[in-house]
Amino acid sequence: MDRHRCGWCVGDPLYEAYHDEEWGVPVKDDDTLFEFLILETFQAGLSWITVLRKRENFRNAFDNFDSKKIATYNQDKIEELLSNAGIIRNKLKINASITNARAFMKIQEEFESFSTYIWKFVNDVPIKNKCKDYKKAPVNTSLSDTISKDLKKRGFKFVGTTVIYAFMQATGMVNDHEVSCFRYNQV
Repeated sequence: MDRHRCGWCVGDPLYEAYHDEEWGVPVKDDDTLFEFLILETFQAGLSWITVLRKRENFRNAFDNFDSKKIATYNQDKIEELLSNAGIIRNKLKINASITNARAFMKIQEEFESFSTYIWKFVNDVPIKNKCKDYKKAPVNTSLSDTISKDLKKRGFKFVGTTVIYAFMQATGMVNDHEVSCFRYNQV
C-alpha cells in the first residue's frame, strides 16, 4: 500500500523509516529526550539526514547517550571524539554536549525529570499544526524562542530557537506532519 508521507523524507529508506516510526511521536522518556537534544545540537547548520546516517555511530561514541557518563567526559574523551570519523567532529558541539549533560541533570534534580520540565511548555499536550506543505512549516516559533531562552539561562549551549523547534518536532511536542500525511492523525 502506498501511503502519502511528508515530502521532506520521500525517497530515502532511512528517512522514511524515521518519519514513519519516530518523527512527531510524543517522547516522555528522559533518555530519549536527551538523545534527541544531543542529535539536534549536532544537526545545527547541517541536514537532519546527515545526523540520522551517523546516529548509531553517535550512540556508540556517546555511551548510548547516557547523560551521567557524558557529564564526566574529560579532555581524553573529547580528543577521542574529535578523532572519530563516524560522528560530526565539531569541538564546540562536543563540548556543548558535555555542558548540556550537566545542565540536563540539574533540570532532572529540580523537576524530577527533564520530561516534566520540557512538556510543561505545552501543558503536556502536543501542539497540532495544520501544515499542508512541509516547506511552509515554521523553523521556529515564539514558544521555541521561550524554551531556547530558558535552556540557555540554565546553562545549555547550541540550543537556539531553530534547534529547539526541530527538537519539538522530533519529540512530538509539536505535530508538523502535513495534514495529508498518513502519520498526521496517528501522532
